[in-house]
Amino acid sequence: MDAIYADYSISMSEFKKNPAQVLRTAGEKPVAVLNHNRPAFYMITPKLFEALVEALADKDLADLARERIKGIDGAIEVDIDSL
Repeated sequence: MDAIYADYSISMSEFKKNPAQVLRTAGEKPVAVLNHNRPAFYMITPKLFEALVEALADKDLADLARERIKGIDGAIEVDIDSL
């Protein structure tokens, strides 16, 4: 059995009947669209998609910062006024 990462789910055939209504009913929550009782895809609003993209970008930035902190011993101190 596949995990479903959504509060709402709907069959593919029901989804095809009125996708806009499904989106309105779900509000800002993701919807799992099922094909033979398995997730075929997830439907999310643009607002939620933007939040996911921002969270991924923040994670990448945090990973980069952690990586740079590991190399702090090799850092060279500079005076910003002399640059």
